Amino acid sequence: MFNKNRSTFHPDDVTLLLTDITGKIEPKATAEREALIQKGVHYSEMLPLEYKPSERYISEYYHALDDFSAETAAAVMTVAEKIHFMKNDRAVLVSLARAGTPIGILIKRYLYQKYHYIVPHYTISIVRGRGIDIAAMEYILKKHPPESIQFVDGWTGKGAILNELSAAVTEFIGPHEKRLLLAVLADPANITDVCGTHEDIPIASSFLNSTVCGLMSRTIIHPSIGNNEFHGVVYYDHLQSEDKTYEFIEKIESCFHFSSLSGMNEVQKIALEFGIKDINFVKPGIGETTRVLLRRVPDMVLIAENALPKYVSHIIQLAEEKQVPVIRYPLKQYQACGIIKTLGADL
Repeated sequence: MFNKNRSTFHPDDVTLLLTDITGKIEPKATAEREALIQKGVHYSEMLPLEYKPSERYISEYYHALDDFSAETAAAVMTVAEKIHFMKNDRAVLVSLARAGTPIGILIKRYLYQKYHYIVPHYTISIVRGRGIDIAAMEYILKKHPPESIQFVDGWTGKGAILNELSAAVTEFIGPHEKRLLLAVLADPANITDVCGTHEDIPIASSFLNSTVCGLMSRTIIHPSIGNNEFHGVVYYDHLQSEDKTYEFIEKIESCFHFSSLSGMNEVQKIALEFGIKDINFVKPGIGETTRVLLRRVPDMVLIAENALPKYVSHIIQLAEEKQVPVIRYPLKQYQACGIIKTLGADL
C-alpha cells in the first residue's frame, strides 16, 4: 500500500491503494512524451512534467475557489444525499485517482456531519485503455460487499472513463446500472444520475494538478510494479510549500449546510404530492429542468416561490413556447423542478 507519509492526504480521510514508485521514473517534457505516444508508447507508462502555475494563474484558481465554492459544495451535498438514499450507511466510496480523491473526502465528511456515520473511502487507479487496478479491487472486495461500492470522480468529459469503468468492473461487481455506477460533482456529458449538477461548473480543484491532490502524480503502470501490487504513483515532495489540498477541501466544506429537508427528500415529497410513481421523472434544479424542456416530454414545471427572475426566466420562456404549465411551488432546495410526463399505453 502507498506509504501514508508520502501523501498530504490524512489517513482518516482516505486509504490510498497505490504503490509508491517515487524516484523510479523521470518525468518527460511534453514534446518528448507526445512523440513517444505517437510511436505507440502508452501514456500511462510515462510521467509528464507538472505544470508550474504562474502567479496570475494561481490568482485565477483563488477566484474560482471564492466564486464557485458554494456551487461546488451544493454539488457535493446533492451527490452525498443521492448516495445516502441509495446505500444508507452501507456505502463504500472508491475514488478514481487522482481528481476523485478530494471529492470523495468531501462526500465522506458531509455524510459524517449530516448522518453521523463513517463511510470507508479508498482511492484506486483506472487507466484509459488499460482498465482498473485489479489488485486494488480485489483488496476492497475482500473487505466489502460489491453492492456497497460507489465509484467517485470529479466530473465527466465525454464519458470515456465511465465506459472504461463499466467494462472493467463487471467481473468484480456483476451486473449494474451504468448510470448509477459513477458519482461526480459535474456531469455535463449527462451520463450519470449520481451527480451534483449537469451544468459544466468550474470546480477549483480542476485548475491544478498534484498541489490540490495530496502532492500525488497521476497513476502509472511501471515495470517495477509486481502483478499483485497496486498501480504506481509518485509523490512530489518538492512541492510541499505549494500544497493547497486541504485549503480546497476545507473551503468547500465550510459551505456545507444541513437543512432538515435534503434534495432527495424534496424530490420524494414532490413525487408523492403529484402522484409520480417513478422518482426519475422528477428532475430538480435549473439545469435538469431546462433539459426536461429541451429533450423530454414535460408535464409541468415547478418554480420556487422566491426564485429570482435571472435564474429562471429562460425556463419560463421555454415553458411558454412549449405550452407547459408553470406552477409556483414552495421549493426549498432548488429554484426549479421539471416533471416528465408519464405517457399512456395508447400513445
